[in-house]
Amino acid sequence: MLKNIKGVKVNYFFHDIGAEVSLVLLHGWNQNIEMMMPIGEKFFDRYNVLIIDLPGFGKSSEPLHSWTVYEYAECVKQMVDDLGLNKIILMGHSFGGRVGLIYSSIYDVDKLICFASPYCKELKKLPLKTKIYKSLKNVSCLKWIANIMKNYIGSTDYKNATEVMRGVLVQSINLEMIEDVKKIKAPTLLIWGSLDTAVPINRAYELESLIKDAKVVEYEGATHYAYLERKNEVIQVIDDFIGK
Repeated sequence: MLKNIKGVKVNYFFHDIGAEVSLVLLHGWNQNIEMMMPIGEKFFDRYNVLIIDLPGFGKSSEPLHSWTVYEYAECVKQMVDDLGLNKIILMGHSFGGRVGLIYSSIYDVDKLICFASPYCKELKKLPLKTKIYKSLKNVSCLKWIANIMKNYIGSTDYKNATEVMRGVLVQSINLEMIEDVKKIKAPTLLIWGSLDTAVPINRAYELESLIKDAKVVEYEGATHYAYLERKNEVIQVIDDFIGK
């Protein structure tokens, strides 16, 4: 199904059984509804389940400009309001979890579940070619060289993105959300893999200390996709957390 939100066609899946509580699931970067379905479908018998293709991914169109994480949260809020959902349990993986953290710091949620969700900038030593690129792009007569180089540096996500989505990615990974997450009042479950190299496990325990009511569940030997690698265990933990 498609809904027009903030001038963007947003694709979504909504399993509506008329329940009082709705689960809202948000996928990670460069993913789509299908990545969250293995979790959502396990709760079809008891909850309404809303899964959104975040703008720029899946079957949703790109935002008209490079949205901030706050604008993505506003988009989710409008979808929730348009569908008349009152009590929601919000779940998000990676980028979707980042949106979930911001959403929960601004709007009411019953509970929040984050799968490997970044909340601050990861400081990494810049490769030499990146340092050269940053120097060249600031020199007007050498910018043409920098424009060529940018196609050969950076992450795969950045290289494969359009200009609009590159802007979204850059804003997202540079966003420091420490003060935002401190505002979260909802009980929060943080599900992480011990071998996550995208968002290291220490970030989970930092978030646990920043959020008033938070708990970490760490899966030894799992990666950034622990929620799928240990799906059955994760579903049981979620079931216990949200209440049978």
